[in-house]
Amino acid sequence: MDLVIAVYELTGEFPNEERYGLTSQIRRSAVSIPSNIAEGRYRGGAKEFRQFLRVAFGSGWELETQLEIAKRLPQTQHLDYSKADEMLTEVMKMLNVFIQKLMAKS
Repeated sequence: MDLVIAVYELTGEFPNEERYGLTSQIRRSAVSIPSNIAEGRYRGGAKEFRQFLRVAFGSGWELETQLEIAKRLPQTQHLDYSKADEMLTEVMKMLNVFIQKLMAKS
């Protein structure tokens, strides 16, 4: 959830013209990560949880791609992406390990 806060802080600095474009997409991807973890955790067994973790992982890759796009746009390339990037890297590592451990148990 800290990643979501970092993303909201970052995208709060985006120009207003991106509010319904890239800002919205980036925020949805970020929110999707903890949302899928939570839903999967309380839905059922390990197999279903693993699938929700994979969806969260996919949302992480979406977020990474969207942040890379923002870094290349003239109106947003000057912003500091380091906090969001570092947090996303950590989240992706944790999700990867968690998915692998659940796969090993099955």
